[in-house]
Amino acid sequence: MSINHQNQGHVDSYYAASANSKTPYPQLDGHLQADVVVVGGGYSGLSSALHLAELGFSVIVLEASRIGFGASGRNGGQIVNSYSRDVDTLRAKYKKELAEPLCEMIFEGGDIIRERINTYNIKCDLKQGGIFAAKTHKQLKGLAHTKKAWEALGNNQLQLLDSAAIREHVDTDLYVGGLLDNRSGHIHPLNLALGEADALIRLGGQIFEMSPVERIDKGDSPVAYTKLGSVKAKFMVLAGNAYLGNLEPKLTTKAIPCGTQVVTTEQLDPELARSLLPTDVCVEDCNYLLDYYRLTGDNRLLFGGGVVYGARDPDNIERLLRPNLEKTFPQLKGIKLDYAWTGNFLLTYSRMPQFGRFGNSVYYLQGYSGHGVTCTHLAGKLVAEAINGQAKRFDAFANLPQFSFPGGRNFAIPMSAMGAAWYGLRDKLGF
Repeated sequence: MSINHQNQGHVDSYYAASANSKTPYPQLDGHLQADVVVVGGGYSGLSSALHLAELGFSVIVLEASRIGFGASGRNGGQIVNSYSRDVDTLRAKYKKELAEPLCEMIFEGGDIIRERINTYNIKCDLKQGGIFAAKTHKQLKGLAHTKKAWEALGNNQLQLLDSAAIREHVDTDLYVGGLLDNRSGHIHPLNLALGEADALIRLGGQIFEMSPVERIDKGDSPVAYTKLGSVKAKFMVLAGNAYLGNLEPKLTTKAIPCGTQVVTTEQLDPELARSLLPTDVCVEDCNYLLDYYRLTGDNRLLFGGGVVYGARDPDNIERLLRPNLEKTFPQLKGIKLDYAWTGNFLLTYSRMPQFGRFGNSVYYLQGYSGHGVTCTHLAGKLVAEAINGQAKRFDAFANLPQFSFPGGRNFAIPMSAMGAAWYGLRDKLGF
């Protein structure tokens, strides 16, 4: 399937090929002013801009490529609750006054996504339900503990599955059980981003694509400069995440970019597709180097996994993912893969997102560590609250310690890869 001209700038992915038709936004050419300038047209930037526009702020979004170009338009499309570190870790690692506000917000990102879809009638193949799949009894015990902790925080849509019950949802013998979260789900992520951008425009916001920000002034009236223009504002939100580059060096040193890979099969016979995932839920396993998968709206199996530290593109994505796909579903052995792509996310040392400010006018959001679909939407709401004078919830994240990787990014990348290899070995051995 060829990519339509309106998707030029996106990677050659299933999402780009099946994106809802839209006219590209213009390139910034001239000097503008707004209440808020947002740098980055992914979920963090779009969520921030949309929430701010709803509060009555004038907003301009500057995107270096196309809306949803980065992880927001390339991810697995799973609405997964919580953060990369869950409730027990937060409570063990941080004081109560830091941990409890974070725990209270672990389901809010997914709720925001569903509200955006309903409010703005966004067509993005929303489906309900997601499973954490356990390959070992130790993992299943951990899921039972998660169920108890999440129910105490108000999620009453959870079901612990034994080996027989999980087969009702996933036609594979890989798992000893799992946890079904009906407050989870899955989407076409690029179409969600495009729908949010369209909603922003309808509220009077402005978007400029192919407008990379080359430098910023972080004064009381911050300015973002592109090659052909600038935007002066009362507030700035830096939301480029793994694609921010070296625009703000103080952020670059805080985290490392990592790549994850995704493939999509050819269209499957509807009966075969439904036999693989009878209840149309999305799935991710509990391994450190996990696999994740789901059905698309047109009956393809979308399968992702693996991490490449340093965000370089692997030589052969299909070779990396096909063995695990076929191990999960032997009935798909030899299936044709129509699309294969990679996308970058930003990994922090603590695995918790990094929110903060430079002075009183420049805010930043980054480092979701693999849990960006939901947390980015929460981040946008929180930064909008803070700019609007209600900073308590934003500061619950901003007050977390933000550590750089020891030895800097060049040292952290190989060390992280070595650590991942060790945990990958533990997964294989069932520890």
